[in-house]
Amino acid sequence: MSVALTTAVEELPGLTPRVAGLLRTLGLTNLGRLVAHLPTRHERLEAEATIDQLASGANISTRGEITATRPVFGKRPRFEAVLMDHTGRLDLVWFNGLYMRDKIHPGVRVRVQGKVTRRGPGLQAVNPKVEVLSAEGEEPPEHEAAWRPVYPASEQINSVAIWRAIKKVLPLALPLIEEHLPEAFRREREMPTLSEAYRMQHEPASEAEILGSRRRLAYDEFLLLQLGVHIRRAYLRERLRAPALKFSEGIDRHIRERLPFVLTPGQEGAVREIAADLSRATPANRLIQGDVGSGKTMVALYAMLMAVASERQASLMAPTEILAEQHYEGLSRILKGSRVRLALLTGGTPRPEREALLGKLAAGDVDVLIGTHALLTEDVKFKELAVAVIDEQHRFGVHQRARLRASATDETSTPHVLVMTATPIPRTLAITLFGDLDISVVRGLPPGRMPIETRGVSSERRRDAYEDVAERIARGEQAYVVVPAIEPGEAGAGGEPIRDVRTVLKELEEGYLKGVRLAALHGRLSRETREATMERFRVGEIKALVATTVIEVGVDVPNATAMVVEQADRFGLAQLHQLRGRVGRGTRPSACWLIADPVTPEGEQRLAVMCQTTDGFVLAEKDLEIRGPGEVFGTRQAGIAPFKVADLMRDRALLDMARRDAAAWIKRSPLLAYPEEAVLKRRLMKSYGETLGLADVG
Repeated sequence: MSVALTTAVEELPGLTPRVAGLLRTLGLTNLGRLVAHLPTRHERLEAEATIDQLASGANISTRGEITATRPVFGKRPRFEAVLMDHTGRLDLVWFNGLYMRDKIHPGVRVRVQGKVTRRGPGLQAVNPKVEVLSAEGEEPPEHEAAWRPVYPASEQINSVAIWRAIKKVLPLALPLIEEHLPEAFRREREMPTLSEAYRMQHEPASEAEILGSRRRLAYDEFLLLQLGVHIRRAYLRERLRAPALKFSEGIDRHIRERLPFVLTPGQEGAVREIAADLSRATPANRLIQGDVGSGKTMVALYAMLMAVASERQASLMAPTEILAEQHYEGLSRILKGSRVRLALLTGGTPRPEREALLGKLAAGDVDVLIGTHALLTEDVKFKELAVAVIDEQHRFGVHQRARLRASATDETSTPHVLVMTATPIPRTLAITLFGDLDISVVRGLPPGRMPIETRGVSSERRRDAYEDVAERIARGEQAYVVVPAIEPGEAGAGGEPIRDVRTVLKELEEGYLKGVRLAALHGRLSRETREATMERFRVGEIKALVATTVIEVGVDVPNATAMVVEQADRFGLAQLHQLRGRVGRGTRPSACWLIADPVTPEGEQRLAVMCQTTDGFVLAEKDLEIRGPGEVFGTRQAGIAPFKVADLMRDRALLDMARRDAAAWIKRSPLLAYPEEAVLKRRLMKSYGETLGLADVG
């Protein structure tokens, strides 16, 4: 039969209906998806030996039949089994391995890998790897590969079963995989064809093949992203028009008179770049990166006032209602007495008030609109939106920026977009994740800000942290206590209970902070309760907040000088740094206490780094090293790059090569319109057509 990459798994020769059904549960619905299901790693297989050939102290691989099993309970629970082949017996034991009862039982044939040691007259393997061999199609040892791919699998279908399925259909798939790189281009970069790369991943003959094929596939991921980004940028610059805002010494002076303090050198640099952007008719698309408390909002305010000076409108969109309201209150204070008409729109705005506000907005009677996701609804229409500021990029993607552009009623122009993030991102990663944005970095802190002392202590020294908090509160200062959970009952990986708001609040009220006015703050409280609690904290009525990470972003109370983070090893570096940034916002010395008993080396590393530096950019690099980019930015919603193979830490040289190649390629062929680029263009549209809005480009 003839097959295509779109042929359903049920129709592929060699796959039983049962296996096809199990593959479908993993989303491997057709030949193309099955072959694109790449291994996460490769295991080197030891040459197999019979049991009588095994030597004590050696790493071995052998196979046979399980003839007996026994669970052993007590202080050191374990599971024991006996493996037999035609030459002898091998005892197997798994400490804390009672789960093996569900995996092996007498009569099952298995392959065992591990280290064997002498035990009495015989040999024993402790905690070996074991693979149950299926009765159908068990391969003899001499036909086994030296390297075995390990695939993402499930409880229903394991990695070995996936491997066997792929091996059966791989010869059908390889001739169907189209190449999208020109041969000379590929050879110059010493890369295999795409078809060869897939073969080498699934059936590697050597470690060199594993590495070479991985390099090709990682490069492809980077190249497609960079091509998409370059096309998108060229399109925005050449096809879309933005209002060229007025800029003069008089406007500059007038705006600066409104700002509450003289700009820092870091802010000055960002303002210069942004003013140059906004005075051009090409839409700005800029990421303003700044550390916690570096004063990015003042840079954004400068841009918004440039719009107002040109008799246009501006918007500022924040990720939470608390933060939107805080921006509104802060800017209202700064702009008090000016003619700038400021308004606030959130999901909680009452309908009559909302409708009146939307009418004013469309008529041009609102100069600056501050809000949340509510700004993205279709009925929000500006008369002449010139500058759209988005706070906290990793919560908004490319789609939201496009939706904001669409809210500008003026069909002939598109607003300038500025994105602020307080999550310092290493530049290489920022260019990759947010490649369609130019980048400005605001370094340094505004005058008067005091450094924060960070101290890591074990739970046994919890008293030290809370005694410090109590002393500060007695001096009239305030504090935050941050915990990982809202309600009691959840347990961590090591079985330890997770500290929660309710329990910690009760402990503090009855213990270290008895008599102090405390309150809880978390995401399950109503918006009204959260707002009222934050306002009482801001005016000093509440002395300490026991909160979840709802305070991570933007909360600004200069009188708060202490923070205690319970079970700090449960948070990532970027998150801890964001939390720490809630203190040290006034003129008094501040402290951040990290209470933790880390159970992993990564947890220990994070806490050590937090105590060593307050530089968010240093921390971002470390976080990237410790956890990798996918983890640092949550569910990869951070940006536009869904990499399966590429690793942003390990493959930086490949990324640089792909960026250079993409720039040269688009310079030569701006829309990939040559016939020989058809396969490449098709792949690009499949990967990024929607995410980067390339369908608009053509």
